[in-house]
Amino acid sequence: MAIETNEPSLVIVRHGATEWSDNGRHTGRTDLPLLPKGRARASQLRDILGGLAFGRVLCSPLLRARETCELAGFGADMEIVEDLREWDYGDYEGLTSPQIRERDPDWSLWRDGCPGGEQPAQVAERADRVIAAAVAVEGAADTICFAHGHLLRVLSARWIGLPAAGGERLALAPAGIARLGHEHATRVIDRWNVTML
Repeated sequence: MAIETNEPSLVIVRHGATEWSDNGRHTGRTDLPLLPKGRARASQLRDILGGLAFGRVLCSPLLRARETCELAGFGADMEIVEDLREWDYGDYEGLTSPQIRERDPDWSLWRDGCPGGEQPAQVAERADRVIAAAVAVEGAADTICFAHGHLLRVLSARWIGLPAAGGERLALAPAGIARLGHEHATRVIDRWNVTML
């Protein structure tokens, strides 16, 4: 566990399950609702996160993230942040990784990005802006972000000083929670892909 400091932490929450997250399809711009099981899991987040106070509640504008935020009990304080949108998969939107690799056997999202969509450095720039906003909260209060798997993995890599590609090693399940904190003055991943904080 990280050592307590006066530095703000960033709690991140991936949205609950959707039809496309269940079948492995890359879901960037497509605005899908949560599945019933995704809604149920998002509702359970209320019990896990309900006792925590946050200086800001940041959320992607996409429906699946907004629904998760609302069901978790933070809808009244939600601030929509465009930079929390999922990776823009461009020509690969709606495809699975095996389908993409039929076209390009050596493809890696983390290295190559997506034709017609975003490159890793572009996603890292967005993540950096979210981090800057989170740590600027008055009184060093913690921030919670509701967003998407790949974007949150990049954000977490950037939190600990890694390039966007570092997110490749950080799997985050639907409705998974993580806390990005500090050990002394060093940014660390305090907890990852958990169901309780």
